Amino acid sequence: MRESLARPQAVRHGVTGGARSLAAQLAKRLLDLIVAAICLLVVSPLLLAVAVAIRLDTPGPALFRQTRLGKDRRPFVLCKFRTMYTGCPDDVHRQYVTKLLTEKQPPDGGRAGMFKLEQDDRITRVGQLLRRTSIDELPQLINVIRGDMSLVGPRPALAWEARLFDAAYFDRFTVPPGLTGLWQVSGRNAVTMKQGLELDLEYVRTQSLALDVWILVKTIPVVLSTRGAL
Repeated sequence: MRESLARPQAVRHGVTGGARSLAAQLAKRLLDLIVAAICLLVVSPLLLAVAVAIRLDTPGPALFRQTRLGKDRRPFVLCKFRTMYTGCPDDVHRQYVTKLLTEKQPPDGGRAGMFKLEQDDRITRVGQLLRRTSIDELPQLINVIRGDMSLVGPRPALAWEARLFDAAYFDRFTVPPGLTGLWQVSGRNAVTMKQGLELDLEYVRTQSLALDVWILVKTIPVVLSTRGAL
């Protein structure tokens, strides 16, 4: 669950937090480009090694591409390392998430509303390691450079997930989705989906460059500790 850590004072930007000065938007974009480019350069040998390991472990491509919703619900193609066997249906996960968003009782397959299934036979051996270490997310640095995503922001949602959201959660689409965010540094998959959506809204309403830097710094120990990962 969430850690009681001192966060930087964030400037509120009205009801939705969507209206930011041009200077603030440019500063955030500049931070995204610089950090993402440096990270891609540093981890490029790791990316190549992971791609080879995935191809050797199971048949299929190393990268997994999936359409997600970005700012203002504009669709974009998100890139991740493939962690599942190819051709796996998503009906089990879709039913599970639907229950998380529409029912009060935690559905079978998860712990107290946990966002992801604890036991998922669709995940490969290499995929289990990639998910536990969050290495599967690294190709999203390409999405950040393209401008589809930001380094920090709400979790990029699937279109069918968004159709299940209460109207109260729509403000999360007023900013670009992020590679990391308050959700990720507040428990990752150990946070329930509705709690994660509330954290997304908290970020939108209190966003600032200082908060982005704070989240980026907090992401490092969270990922290294694998807390809340599956």
